Amino acid sequence: MMQYRHLHYFISVVEAGSFSRAASTIHIAQPALSQQIAQLEEQLGVSLLLRSVRGVRPTAAGEVLYREASSILKRLEQLPGIVRSGTGAAEGLVRLGMSSTVMPTAPVAFIEQCRASLPNVALRMAISDSPTVKRRVIAHELDLGLVLEDDLAPTFARQPLFRQRLFLIRPDAISKGKPMKLADLVSLPLILPPSPNITRTALDRAFAAAKLSPNVVMEADIVADIIAAVRAGVGASVLPKGDLSDMSGDDLGEPEPIEPPIYLTCSMISSGNFPLANAGEAVRELFTEFIETTLNKTRAPGVEWIATRRAKP
Repeated sequence: MMQYRHLHYFISVVEAGSFSRAASTIHIAQPALSQQIAQLEEQLGVSLLLRSVRGVRPTAAGEVLYREASSILKRLEQLPGIVRSGTGAAEGLVRLGMSSTVMPTAPVAFIEQCRASLPNVALRMAISDSPTVKRRVIAHELDLGLVLEDDLAPTFARQPLFRQRLFLIRPDAISKGKPMKLADLVSLPLILPPSPNITRTALDRAFAAAKLSPNVVMEADIVADIIAAVRAGVGASVLPKGDLSDMSGDDLGEPEPIEPPIYLTCSMISSGNFPLANAGEAVRELFTEFIETTLNKTRAPGVEWIATRRAKP
């Protein structure tokens, strides 16, 4: 019968890349570790590892087992907190991912608010791009994610919070802060994120629908790099931001809304397969309130709040 230790040992070998390193890490004799993996392969009826003088790597079946076993063990790690949450107390670890494009100053402020409002919750923040946050939620490496979306695929439990309009960003001497027609963007050298970035996907769809071909002169993943390139005069860019004050963009022109409007949806997501523990639900509620309060204070251009406040029990 397959047991917890089999999965734990297998994951350790894959991540270490060799039996000897894995044996040293998990404090087990190498012959015993090899025997455990052999038992696992016999039980499953497939070869899980490719062995060579340079180490080991998973077979196709091994990659499937590694992905699924990692998810299972992560859920087991969370089990004590889930059980304790049945008492009604919000306590335990909550891992929250957030798109780096959405409110860059929010993570620090929210960590402080979470400490004050939920003292028994250990919050771990992860800042990345939206596709990465989504992948980590699917893999159960994150409990919650705040992401920008163009297509609301039915993979997650989701609460759409607000819509964010796309804006043209360019130097102060050129920008007028007035609406910019999509058709006029094709005459500009553009700095855009590479696909499958959410902003790029929405733009490409809009250009294709209008039968337009944009002049993309540079691709960059990181918003700070895009801003630096705009500042250097490489070209203009399109971002889901109508206010650059939180990104040291005061020397750039006023963002110009694109016409017709192109929107991204900012959603709070969690796994569609596993319910959140009380601590996760408490963080989701607190974070939603935090985002709404922050947006009301800043009155960021191009933002439309669409969430419906759920009644508290």
